[in-house]
Amino acid sequence: MFFVCRWREDSPFSKRVVRVPDATVLDWFRRGWNQEDPEEWIENELGGDVYGLDSIFLKAGERNLPRPETVDELRALLHEYLWVEGDDKATNIRLGEHALRVRTDDDEVDLAYYFIDDEAVAAAPGRLAYLLHDTWPLPTDTGSLNAVFDHRVPVRIVRPVSPGSDSVFAVRLGWQHSGTGTNLDLQGALTFPGLSLPELAAHLAGVHDVDTGGWPRDARLLRSLVAPGETDIGRALQRYARLPGYDPAPSGLDTVAAHEAIHREVLALLLAEQPVKSLIHLEPHIAQVARYIDDFFGFDQWLLFDTGWAATHPDLARSLLRYAARWDPYEA
Repeated sequence: MFFVCRWREDSPFSKRVVRVPDATVLDWFRRGWNQEDPEEWIENELGGDVYGLDSIFLKAGERNLPRPETVDELRALLHEYLWVEGDDKATNIRLGEHALRVRTDDDEVDLAYYFIDDEAVAAAPGRLAYLLHDTWPLPTDTGSLNAVFDHRVPVRIVRPVSPGSDSVFAVRLGWQHSGTGTNLDLQGALTFPGLSLPELAAHLAGVHDVDTGGWPRDARLLRSLVAPGETDIGRALQRYARLPGYDPAPSGLDTVAAHEAIHREVLALLLAEQPVKSLIHLEPHIAQVARYIDDFFGFDQWLLFDTGWAATHPDLARSLLRYAARWDPYEA
């Protein structure tokens, strides 16, 4: 079985993925039910702290709660005694036969953690592959560039649409609230229809300001990082990796502003030296950045890939797009 903590982890993907020996979620909780030091046991079992998880075991000890015998009994106990932020525990604690999904916050950022058994993993790779992936970088091999990829997840289209048959998908994951009120309720990936990744930079450099009025903020940020006449999107992402702070989007991106003015502001920020902990991996059809923020927030991520890469890795691509739109991989 897998455990995943989506949080301010010291990893390029801002998540911790751990294998535990139990066959089911119920088995794991039953094994931990009478531990003398639940906090220490959890840290040893799951590779570190998991915010609020020890509360169910502490309550079990304090109140001499019976060890759950069924999934239904465990669900009732979790809804009653597991500490999560928010009033609607039925929404924030979701336990099925094969997976537990929990969301809460640590007073700084929102976080989620998951227990998913092997049967669930095998049944839904298009939902779970990215959630369970913890090795930097993502695989980069790409097959036929004429392949077809059906993403099956809502994405935000950035116009104007180019005439080609490919698409570029852009996934930016971070800790800012992005207009939704939480950093787990993300707005979904962007897609630039009609382009392959090697064509994206030239396309962005050639878009007129008047055409960007309805663009999402991340699309305007990406455009601002592309120098006039530039044809290599990797140069833009190298600049992004050097931007400091929790939310690196320069002022002016919240309004329609001239490309040249925004670009000058970005260039001014690039006087800082390259953070040694930022990671960049650039290939023709997938570009990956894990931008180091600081020791508290760790990293954020910006991943760009096109249809050629997605068709070669469809489960990974679909699950990544879902990760950018839903905190719970089982949501529609």
